[in-house]
This record gives sequence, C-alpha cells and structure tokens, in this order.
Amino acid sequence: MQRTASRELALAPLQDWGEETEDGAVYSVSLRRQRSQRSTPEGPGDDQVRKGLEAPTPVADTFLQYRTSKVRALRAARLERLVHELVSGDREQDPGFVPAFLATHQAFVPTARVLGFLLPPPPPPLPPPPPGVDSKRAEAQDLSFSKHLRAVVSVLGSWLRDHPQDFWDPPAHQNLGNVLIFLGWAAPGGAEAREAEKLLEEFLEEAKGEQAEEERRLAWAGPSRAAQSPRSEFSEDFEEDEDPSSEGPELLDFRVDEVAEQLTLMDVELFLRVRTCECLGSMWSQRDRPGAAGISPTVRATVAQFNAVTGCVLGSVLAAPGLAASQRAQRIEKWIRIAQRCRELGNFSSLRAILSALQSNPIYRLKRSWGSVSREPLSTFKKLSQIFSDENNHLSCRAILSQEETTEGPHDDDCLPGSLPSKLSPGPVPYLGTFLTDLIMLDTALPDMLKGNLINFEKRRKEWEILARIQQLQHRCQLYSLSPHPPILAALRAQRQLSEEQSYRVSRVIEPPAASCPSSPRIRRRISLTKRLSAKLSREKNSSPSESPGDPSSPASSVSPGSPPSSPRNREPPPGSPPASPGPQSSSNKPSLNTESSTTLTLSNPRIPLLGQQTSEARVIRVSIDNNHGNLYRSILLTCQDKAPSVVQRALEKHNVPQSWARDYQLFQVLPGDRELLIPDSANVFYAMSPTAPGDFLLRRKEGTRHTPSASPT
Repeated sequence: MQRTASRELALAPLQDWGEETEDGAVYSVSLRRQRSQRSTPEGPGDDQVRKGLEAPTPVADTFLQYRTSKVRALRAARLERLVHELVSGDREQDPGFVPAFLATHQAFVPTARVLGFLLPPPPPPLPPPPPGVDSKRAEAQDLSFSKHLRAVVSVLGSWLRDHPQDFWDPPAHQNLGNVLIFLGWAAPGGAEAREAEKLLEEFLEEAKGEQAEEERRLAWAGPSRAAQSPRSEFSEDFEEDEDPSSEGPELLDFRVDEVAEQLTLMDVELFLRVRTCECLGSMWSQRDRPGAAGISPTVRATVAQFNAVTGCVLGSVLAAPGLAASQRAQRIEKWIRIAQRCRELGNFSSLRAILSALQSNPIYRLKRSWGSVSREPLSTFKKLSQIFSDENNHLSCRAILSQEETTEGPHDDDCLPGSLPSKLSPGPVPYLGTFLTDLIMLDTALPDMLKGNLINFEKRRKEWEILARIQQLQHRCQLYSLSPHPPILAALRAQRQLSEEQSYRVSRVIEPPAASCPSSPRIRRRISLTKRLSAKLSREKNSSPSESPGDPSSPASSVSPGSPPSSPRNREPPPGSPPASPGPQSSSNKPSLNTESSTTLTLSNPRIPLLGQQTSEARVIRVSIDNNHGNLYRSILLTCQDKAPSVVQRALEKHNVPQSWARDYQLFQVLPGDRELLIPDSANVFYAMSPTAPGDFLLRRKEGTRHTPSASPT
C-alpha cells in the first residue's frame, strides 16, 4: 500500500510486550517501531541513490517501511547485577539506567558498597607469552578487559560530574581516594582523574574552612529570634521603649521590587544547593528518627527559609498592635504586591510562603484590616491563591510550573559572535514541597524489594523522573542574575518573628473575637510548616471546597525543622476561601485534604492511589500515635486484604516503635467533628473504615499498658 510521508500511519512508536527473566534479573520488554528505509516500486533503490547512479525520487512516491526491534529495560535485580548493568548495559536501548541508578542508589545501598562492586583490582603484570602460545587469545582478553575499564571510567566520570557530594566522606574521603587509585592505573592523566583530584582538593579545603565559615555565617545571620525562648506575654514581643532610631529601616520600608528580588535571590541560592538524593522519600521521611538531625541538610535549609518568610509576613503585619486598621491594611497590600512580584520573577517558593502567612488564622481573622484593603489587591490575592488550589491534586500549580519551564526569554541580538543567545528565561524557583510530597507518596506506594530479594529498580526509575525535573529546574535557576542588597537582607534578618501562640494572642488583642468574628471558635489548630513543606502529612481541618490553596494554618514558629507542633486540642476550623471583604467565615463540615497531602504520581501504574483517594483495591492512609510528641503522621498503603493487626504493625514500624507492642494498640479512624471510629482487631480495615472521611487514623494504647512509645517529635 503506497503512502506519502505526510500520510504516515499514526502507530505507537513503543508498545509494551511483557517481561523476561535472565540470570535472576527481571527485564521489561517493549517493541519499538522504527523507520528503516524508503523505496519506490519502480524507482531506484536506496543503494543506487547512495552510489549516485540515480537521482532520488520525490518523497510523494516513496513507501515507508518500518522494522520492529525489541527493547529491554532492567526492572528488578540483585545489587551485583545492577552494578554489572552500569558497565555492560546497552545505553542505546536503556539510556536512563545509569542516571537513574546514580541519582537514587543511596536509597538502597551506600556509595562504598557500589564502588566495591564497580572498581576492579589492578591486573598483575603478565610475562610475555612463551613461544608457540597463541597470542591472539591473549590479545582478545586484553581487549575485553580494556573495554570493561573504559566503561567503568565512563560511569565514574558521570558520577563525579553529576553527584560529587556522594563522595563526601570526611575526614579521609576514603571513597574518593579509592576512585583516584583506580583512575591512577586505569586512566592516568585523563579527564576523570583530573576531576577526582580537583574534587578531593575542594573537599579538603572545605573541611579546613568549615569552622571559619560557620563563624562567619553566625556573625552574618545573628541569633535566630524564632530560636529564642518565647516570652509569656505578647506585649514583651513589641516593647515600645526600644529606640527605633537605633535600628535600620524596616523590611516594608523598601520598594516591592527590591524585597521580591532579594527573596528570590535567597531562594535561588538555597534551591541550587539542594541535593536531589536528599529529596527521596526513603531519606527525607527518616529526618524525625532519633539521631537523624543531619539528614537532608540542604532540604532543611529550604524549610527554614520558607518558614522565615512566613514569619516575616506575620511579624510585620501583626507588629504594633496599636496600628489603625487602614495602616495594617497597607501592610497587607504591600505583601500582596510583593507576592505578585515574586510570581512575575517565577519565585513560587516565596509566593507560597507569603500566601500561607496571609491565609493563616492570626492575619486572616482581622476583619477590619481586611475590610480596609483595596479592591485591586484583594483581586490579586484571589488570583494568586488559585495557583495553589488543591483541586485535582494541585493541577493548576503543576500546569503553571510546566508552562514556566518551557517559556523562552527574549532573544539577544547583541550577543557576541560565536556565542549562542539565551532562549530560556531564568527560573522558575519551585515550591519544593510539591516534589517532596510526590516522592514520599511514591516511596509509600511502591515496595523497595520484590519477590526473590530483588531490588525494585522500576521504583527508582519513577523516582528519577521526579529528580530529573528538579535538576532541570536547578539548571534554569542558574540563569538568574540578581545582586544582593545588604540593607534588605539585614532587614529580613532583623524582622521580629512570633511563635504561633504569640501571633494568635496579638491578633486577638488587635481585634478581639467578639468584635471581629463572633462565630470564630476559640483557637484554631496549629500545624507546623516544617511538616507542610517536608512530609506534607499534617491534617487539614474542615474547609469548604472553594477554600484558598494555602492551608490557613499559622506558620510563625516553625523555623526550626525539629520544633513540635502545638497540641491538637481546642481546634478552630480554617476560614473559607479568600474573601472579597473579609469577615466571619462559616466553617464547613466537609473534610478536604491538606494542600500537600494529595499527590500526583506520574507513573505508568494506574493502580497506585493518591492520598485519601480510594480505589477498588487500595488506599493510602495516614496514621499517627496518640502521645506527647505532637501530631506526627506516617503514610502507609492500605489494601483490601489488610486486617487491623497488620496495619498497626506497619504503622508502628513507620513510627520506630517496637512491633512487638502491636497487640497493645488500638486503631481509630479520625472522623469530622472530633469523632473517632474504633476499628476492631478482627476487622478488615479497608472495609471497616468510613470511605467518605479523610484517611487519617490514630493509634492509641489500650488501657493497662505502661510502655512509652519512642517516636520522635517533629
């Protein structure tokens, strides 16, 4: 059948075929459809055209012929086979294997063990073959060994270039030393050896100046106000006898553009330092274990910055309780304009932090202040809030971020000869919590090991899809060209910050509950922003479906990643959607998930449920322990075959509580209105739970037990 190129059949280029097992490894097999040649029934063949014997016929007279090839991708294997695949695998068939392994290996094996399998020992010197011995066989063996060495050197080059911090092992950096020894005889003087030597020098210099750098950082940053012990009375947080002339200008004294640019500069610097492996769910979810304070330091730094920005917003808006409502409204308006400028700069991290602070209860409940806000800033506030709407798993935010990634910048007609103009605009700086949520839920939904003690590498491929996007955004953020403005940075550091309890007390003094919002309950539940940005596992209270995207929880005191949230007693429902004229908000009893609790897993497996989303076979739930450590949730995958004892046992394992104590706990489902549903020990949890309520559960010790759970606080 004759067809033109423009009428090519729209067939899928890749078709799943099944699985193959070889030497204990499992491969996924696909069939790839590729164009092989073009020919005409009457015209010259391809060989004649290539030899120049005949002129090529028009494309309209050609046949399109295709060939089908089998493509294999390693799906699961033991560690030895995975490392062997690094060197001997077909990179044309499976180009994503090496980058996926290097980016995610720390989730299942340390660097030293990988090097133990990867680096071959130096060959012993071989004497010349005696006369009469076939030298061709020896040459073939040498050629095979040389090919293997080149493959190992290539993998090490990619590893050193893309993930240099994997070799950080002070004080001796033994792993990097082993790499240098290998490259010294396998590729002396090569680019990889020079890269390793340069990296070792940098590590040693960094170790020498680490203490001095820490001292300079402390001198530059000064003592953290959020780390200071909170005072008993809110009036002490705003002492009027201080001499304002002795201090520098306040943060809101600067122009909107200047503040937004400095926030973006700080967020860009922190985001560029993020190590993607620290974002993996299996690593980030361990941050609350005892002795895990040093886990994921680069991610913790973004958490601290996010909380610092929300604290600045709260401190500046709630400062000076004696301000008139119109004056406080001006401060709200300026923060809205700063948020809008952050949106224009592509800084979604500070944008989210500012919106979260403005939507927090201490600010949101100020009816008179919001009533004095102009209509245009209120409209801007509504539009910005819709960016982080939790509808369809934050589809709006994800779509905008994807659009920003592909936005081209202005072409530079005055670029130097020979240089390529930059077609991409800088940024965007993402809200890292979205990626952390996806990775945590992915780690929860997929097992690490498969039957036969095989490492589930398909899970690592899916994690790599998310990490690769973070890396792509980091490359884009390198295009920012912002300069530090010391006065603004000093004002950011000097901005007074209040704890959650202090900010709420100040808010009640500014506008007493009876005067500002008679229907407002006593006190709202406070949720740590550290958990919002990191695990995304804290519960959101009842809200209307049209509620603005940021959880209106109060974020003031969450600068320290290890600070525990307040007691969940005396809760207040969050306000409704951003009001055109803020006023008393009626709380809806319809439960909704936290903005960060639901997640989109860009996976090929459609049977993996989202958090709180129930399929016919499985659902992801969150389980906390009723103790004095705050409200720490862990996610587990609940299937339709899980009985209560197995769910309790897995939840205790997630909380680092000895599983032998499982019989001492009872499982409760948390229902709206502070109600609880007891799940009997003999019940199937999947069918016993209320399907309409959020998937939040509580473990409570049975009466008569005396041990103390060892779960660490957040």
